[in-house]
Formats: sequence, structure tokens, C-alpha cells
Amino acid sequence: IRDLVLVVLTSVVIASAVVACIRLIIPWITSITFPIVGQVLEIVLWAVIAIIAIYIIFALLSCLVSMGGGLHLPH
Repeated sequence: IRDLVLVVLTSVVIASAVVACIRLIIPWITSITFPIVGQVLEIVLWAVIAIIAIYIIFALLSCLVSMGGGLHLPH
């Protein structure tokens, strides 16, 4: 279970770093292009975050229920 916690925490740190980088780039993109592009990127960013969160939650639940290791993330 310690490896599972390590994988989840590492995934959270990487995901938050990617989100922070993208949030820094979005204002620069909107200053070059139309503001709608930045809004679309923001919506896509939140959709990707929601999908990743749902995947991790269901993988953790399947791991806890089956004890078979349902989290298919690279080691």
C-alpha cells in the first residue's frame, strides 16, 4: 500500500505542476490570439483534470475492493 500512496502522491504533484504551467501560459496565448482560445483551453484543462481524478478514484476503489492492484499507472 506504501507504493500505491507514493504513486498517487507523485501523480498529484505532477498534475498540479502541469496545471500551474498551463495556467501561466494561458494569459500569454490570449494576448496573442482571441480571448476565446484561452477560455477553451481553460475548459479543456478542467475536463482533463476531472477525467484524471475520476480515473484515480475508481482505480483506488477497485484496488481496495479486489486487492488485485487496479491502478494501471507506470512504475
